[in-house]
This record gives sequence, C-alpha cells and structure tokens, in this order.
Amino acid sequence: MPPVLPASLVARGLLLLLLAAGVYFFRGFVVPVLAALIIGFASWPLYERLVWRCSGRTTLAASLALLVVLAVLVAPFMLALHFALQEATQLMNWLLAANRNGAAVPQWIAALPFVGEQLATYWREHLGAPGALGEWIQLLSGQHVGNIYRWALAATGNLFNLALTILFMLITLFFIYKDGARIARQLDVVGERVLHHRWQRFSRVVPATVSATVIGMGVIAVGEGVVLGVAYWIAGVPSPVLLGVATGFMALIPGGAPLSFTLVSLYLVGSGHPGAGLALFVWGAVELFIVDKTLRPRLVGGPVKLPFLPTFFGLVGGVTTMGFVGLFVGPVLMALLVAIWREWLHSIEAANALDAAPPET
Repeated sequence: MPPVLPASLVARGLLLLLLAAGVYFFRGFVVPVLAALIIGFASWPLYERLVWRCSGRTTLAASLALLVVLAVLVAPFMLALHFALQEATQLMNWLLAANRNGAAVPQWIAALPFVGEQLATYWREHLGAPGALGEWIQLLSGQHVGNIYRWALAATGNLFNLALTILFMLITLFFIYKDGARIARQLDVVGERVLHHRWQRFSRVVPATVSATVIGMGVIAVGEGVVLGVAYWIAGVPSPVLLGVATGFMALIPGGAPLSFTLVSLYLVGSGHPGAGLALFVWGAVELFIVDKTLRPRLVGGPVKLPFLPTFFGLVGGVTTMGFVGLFVGPVLMALLVAIWREWLHSIEAANALDAAPPET
C-alpha cells in the first residue's frame, strides 16, 4: 500500500515542527543571541586577524576576543549606566519636588535672548502651579509622574536581568567566535541548496550590512556620546553623563546629535555662560563635520545607507520589543530588510535588462 503522504513532505513537516518548538522554548534567548550575532558580524574581520596571530587556535583567539569585548564594550557600558542611573534618580527627585511645590522658572530660560521673557511667562502659567508639571507629564505620556518614578525604580531593579542577558550574550559570542567558520560553511551548503546562485550574493550582503550598520550607527553614536559627554563635563553642564548617554541615543537618529548639543549650548547661553555655550556648539559642529566627512565614510564604506524612516521604525520597534538591546538590533534588522529589497530589485532589473538585450546575430 503506497504511503498517504510523501516521505519528503513528512520530513519537512517534522523539521518545521521542531523549529517551531525550538523557537517557542528558547524565545527568551533571542535578544542575547541576536546581540552576539551582531557583535560577531561587526568584529569578524578583526577576529580573523587575531586567529592568524594565534596560529589558527580558535579557542585561544575566541577567549582573547571575549576579553577585548568585556574591556571595550561591557565594562564602559556598565560604568556609564551606573552614573546615568544616579543622575536620573536626581532628576526624578527634582521632578517630584517641582510637581509638589510648583516649578520655578529656570534662570537660563528667562535669560535666553529674544524669546526668554515669553518662555518664562508660559512657564509660570502652565508649570508654576503645584501639580501642573504632573498634569503635563500625564497629558504627554499618559502616565502619572508617580507611576513614572515607580517605573524608574523597577527599571533599576531589572539590572539582574540585564546582567543575565549580557552573560548569555558573552557565552553565545564565545562560541560564535570559536565555531563561526564551521557554522558559515554549513550555512553555505544549505543556502546554495535553497537559493542556488543567489546565495553567494545574499551571503555577502548580510555581513556587510550588519557591519556597516553597527559601525555606522552604533560605534559612531557611542563615540559621539562619549566625546560630547566629556565636552559637557568640561563646560560645566549638570548631569554630563546622563546627557552624554542621551546624546549617544539621539545620535542613532539622523540629526539627533546636532539637536542635542545645540540644546545644551542654548542652556549654557541662557544660564549666563555664553562663552562656554559658543565653545560647546563650535566643538560639536567640528566633531560632527569630522565624523561625517572623514570617519564615517572610511569605517562604513557605504554598503548600506539606511533612510530616516526605517531607522526611526527600527529604533522604536527595537526598544519596545527588546529593550535596550533593541536600539541596535532594530536598525540592523531594518537594514537587512532594506538590503534584501535592494538586492531583489537589482536581480529583477538585471533579468529585465537581459531579456531586453537584442539577440546576437
């Protein structure tokens, strides 16, 4: 009696079922695995040099690379997070006191040229009364200021989960470094079987896209946050670490970094330090010019230039679904979608051009 279903169809159904079960049971590890893959893709050329210097000993090279990631990425991130949380706690305490007693007009706002007096009047009318600040926060965010404070306290309590995520990411990254070449060869076998001749182009686009996105957005944004944060500290701006972290996040969005240091410069001018405000603005403009005209083209190389809208959607969607790691995972996934779309269009245009070519006589 012949089988009811072909054996190949049954095998594929069981494989899909196993894949679905694996995704369901290990969905909690998606964020650290994606973060490890992104770091691995971005640092793979440097890791290959390290393997060569270690005479092909991948275990030793992976261990050394992991120590570098700990020293260069994890340790500075945890240190900046510690200071940023301290300064954010002070800011929340000020918000609670200002909401309870009424927020007085800051001197730097009243001292702004041309618009300071009008802004001060608006401030007294809408924020000067007790409870007015909480009403505005509730109107804009839909949350009471007390709920936001409790949410901030809960976020500080989630540091243990963040530490576990980083630990799982480092473990995954170690095996990506150690066995990455073997995994890539296995993927090539499967990819050439599924996508045939398109796999070679696709397998080159994905690493270049991930590397370009991480370097062009992540690394440069972190660098701008550090450089401008130090400039804030030198200029005497309150909460320089928190503002530097905020500037780094804003630098992920096109136009975010100049908006950040321009607002801080206006604060310095309004608070009676026009020289420091002007110096900070000039420093930020020169730094931005150097990054955009020299460093970014050299580091990125231009494989993918992500438009503003996919960047914005990637940032917002990544944060809402994956938390902090989504700031980098979201734009990378959007960059991959844009790269695949462009690759698909390129293949269609190439096929159309081939069909439209006159036959050889």
